[in-house]
Amino acid sequence: MTGRLVQINVSSGGVPKLPVPAARVTRGGVDGDRQRDLRYHGGPDRAVSVWSLEIIEALRAEGHPVVPGGAGENLTVSGLDWAAMRPGVRLRVGGEADGVELEVTAFAAPCPIIRRNFTGGSFDRISDKSHPGSSRVYCRVLREGRVAAGEAVTAIAASQPAPG
Repeated sequence: MTGRLVQINVSSGGVPKLPVPAARVTRGGVDGDRQRDLRYHGGPDRAVSVWSLEIIEALRAEGHPVVPGGAGENLTVSGLDWAAMRPGVRLRVGGEADGVELEVTAFAAPCPIIRRNFTGGSFDRISDKSHPGSSRVYCRVLREGRVAAGEAVTAIAASQPAPG
């Protein structure tokens, strides 16, 4: 399953995260990005947050004012079966030989700081517990590198052997 990296989002802390054309991704996260509350964000198993443009568009069609980066994701992607995103799935951004590799570790629980992105403050609209298939996901970085908007994103099912 292949899609594309629509937008890379960073901030000096908090939301919205704003777009940059390219960034280095390390085991510590996306260069230029900071998190305010390290109890719930960041760290090796939550180094990168990823979300689906199609989910954002569906939420906008429901009347929510959310935009890419508005809910705090680092990478906004399109063209992937978002309902299939779950812990263990790997994502490769860029080429097979030199692309950044991520592994989904958890669904990102929504927090009140993103409420302004949702009509009536209903930020739980992207909770995997109440709305499976709409959550952002956290990832650990398996292979570091540079990513740029427009690059291919390939999802590798959790049961498949690692490439290479």
